[in-house]
Amino acid sequence: MSGVEGGFGFPLGGDPEELMRGLREFAEQQAESVQEAQREQFATLTLNTAVELTAAALGQVRVDGGSDEQAIALRDAMRVLFPEAVALVSAARQGFMREHP
Repeated sequence: MSGVEGGFGFPLGGDPEELMRGLREFAEQQAESVQEAQREQFATLTLNTAVELTAAALGQVRVDGGSDEQAIALRDAMRVLFPEAVALVSAARQGFMREHP
């Protein structure tokens, strides 16, 4: 016997096992949606942090002298900052990637 579907797509008046299976599937889909939203939020926050920390660190660099000395000072700062920024961007990228079973 075919049951009538309720407002959320659940069969009403049907087999209790089928109803439980439908509820389980619905709960799993909701959990996946929440996890995806959390991954995207984590990734966005991580990217923003990488950008903000890099900009703040470069803003703290005091460079004196001619253009050559300034370029060397900024390159030295980036040697320290770049690996940290890459680590944050890598973490964000992993947050954007969808996990597949």
